[in-house]
Amino acid sequence: MTSADDRLDQLEARLRRAEDQLAIMELVASYGPLVDSGDGRGAADLWTEDGVYDVDTGTYEGRNGIAEMVASRPHQRLVARGCAHATSPPRVYLDGDAAIAVTESQLIVQREGGGFDVVRATAHRWELVRTPDGWQVQRRTSRLLDGSDASRELLRPPLGHS
Repeated sequence: MTSADDRLDQLEARLRRAEDQLAIMELVASYGPLVDSGDGRGAADLWTEDGVYDVDTGTYEGRNGIAEMVASRPHQRLVARGCAHATSPPRVYLDGDAAIAVTESQLIVQREGGGFDVVRATAHRWELVRTPDGWQVQRRTSRLLDGSDASRELLRPPLGHS
């Protein structure tokens, strides 16, 4: 039989894990609405100061680089047309003060004359760290879901997890 202290320690560990998973899920879920509203600073604040966003269309370094991506002409054209970065719920793999979240997303854009088209489906691997300000993205790697090894690899569980 375990002691009351052991049970309390186990309960606290389970609660912390659940709180970490929820915080990461909320962080990932906030990305789409931030970029779809054109809030580059809000999106950039999801990353650490030296965070990296590596997408097959370019690499953006630091919060300023990520904010500039959102402010870029191509992205602002999407926002003006009407778009949605629809992201799947993340599969979160916790490892102390580090975590990996795996998601898929669709970029949906409004068609001229009405209706919407899915113009992109993407695999994402979010590498996160716990900071004094909470969980933040250290690196996000995104690849077009085109059947390539690179996109499929992002969706696999990290080593040591299943």
